[in-house]
Amino acid sequence: MPSASAPPLDQAADMIAAARIGRAPLDLLPEAIRPADETGAYALQAAVHQHLAKDRYGRRIGWKIGCTTPVMQTYLGIPNPCGAGLFEGTKHRSGATVSAADFCHVGIECEIAVKLSRDLPAQATPYRAEDVAGAVESVMAAIELVDDRYADWRKTDTPTLIADDFFAAGCVLGEPLSPADAPDLAEVVGVTTINDIEVGRGRGADVLGHPFAALAWLANNLLAQGEMLRAGEIVLTGSLVETRWLNAGDRVAIAISGLGEVTLTVSE
Repeated sequence: MPSASAPPLDQAADMIAAARIGRAPLDLLPEAIRPADETGAYALQAAVHQHLAKDRYGRRIGWKIGCTTPVMQTYLGIPNPCGAGLFEGTKHRSGATVSAADFCHVGIECEIAVKLSRDLPAQATPYRAEDVAGAVESVMAAIELVDDRYADWRKTDTPTLIADDFFAAGCVLGEPLSPADAPDLAEVVGVTTINDIEVGRGRGADVLGHPFAALAWLANNLLAQGEMLRAGEIVLTGSLVETRWLNAGDRVAIAISGLGEVTLTVSE
C-alpha cells in the first residue's frame, strides 16, 4: 500500500503500478491523488514506468498511440490521441502464444508499427508527417495487446487511463520492411480475423490521415513533456479496427496489405 505521507504523484504511481503488476482491476483513484488533466497524467505515467521497469515489464522500448482513428475515438469517447509506453518484457514475435491468465481481460488491436532510425529532438517548428518520415527505419504489421484492467473503464477518467498506459499490455510484431519497400501507408487495408472469421477492417488513412501524422503527433507530445522519440524505439501508430476482446483458445490474425500478417494464440 502506498504511504499516506508520500507526495500525491508517488501515491498514485504506487497504486497504479501495484494493480497492474498484481493483475488486479484498477478502481478510481482517490480524488486527492487523481491527475487533474493530461499534463498531470503524463507526469504520473512517467512515474508508473519507473515502477514497471523494475518488474517483469523491463525497460521501455517505445510507445503506442491510442485514439488516432475515428473508430477508436468513438469507441472510447475521447476525441484526441493519447500516448503510452511499450516494454521489452511484453514484446512478442508473430506466432506467439500468450496466456489469458496473464491478463484481466486480453484484447487486440490492428496496428501499423514503425521503428525509428534516429532521434527526433526539439526543433523550431512542430513536427509534421513529412518531417518524421525520414526518421523511420522500418514499418511492420503488428498486433497491439490490450488489457481491460479497470473496474469499469467507462467510468475511469481519461487522465487516469493515460497514466496507466491506456489499456496497453504489449505487442506482437511482424516482419520489418524498409519504407522504400512498403506501400503507401495511407492506402493499406488492415483486417482482423479471430478463429478464421473477419471481425473488422480499416485503412491506413484512418490514422489521422496517415500513420506518420500520428508519429508526428507523438513526437510533439513527448517534447511537450521534456521527452523525445529516440533511435531504435518502436511506435504503434493506432488501431485500424475497433478493439476486439478475446477468450482462451482464440486464434488471431491481423493482415495489412503490403505489410504481411501477424498471428497470435491465446492459451488458458
